[in-house]
Amino acid sequence: MKKDSAIDTPVKTSRLLSRIFKASSMDQFLENNADYLHIPAFQEYISALCRQRGEVPERVIKRATLERSFGHQLFTGRRNPSRDTVLMLAFGFEADVETAQELLKMARLSSLYPRAKRDAVVIYCLHRKMSIAEAQIMLHDLNLPTLGGI
Repeated sequence: MKKDSAIDTPVKTSRLLSRIFKASSMDQFLENNADYLHIPAFQEYISALCRQRGEVPERVIKRATLERSFGHQLFTGRRNPSRDTVLMLAFGFEADVETAQELLKMARLSSLYPRAKRDAVVIYCLHRKMSIAEAQIMLHDLNLPTLGGI
């Protein structure tokens, strides 16, 4: 399978953090690590994730229960996602928790936090490979806000 630079990270984040701590100056760090200091645009990341998984955006959008034209605007970068939209896309990608966290990071949004009840439910559902419909029902039954306010 061909590697995709929007997804692959040649240097782990923890390694970059270690390099920051060891750098004698910020200029030195930036110069030595310039190739690794890029976060792809969200639309680049989700498009690359589709390619990596052999998916087409249309199926991801449908499984995410997003409105079709809005979903395509996310993939083209004409719209920016809310946190709930990213979580809905995670269900559309049939993502695990780690991938959902990565999607949130690429969208520059806060990660799922297991101490927050709603986030704990989302983590539980993602981990158990539940559909978005099942997650929405569980959120509703627990009197928590559903994803996207549905």
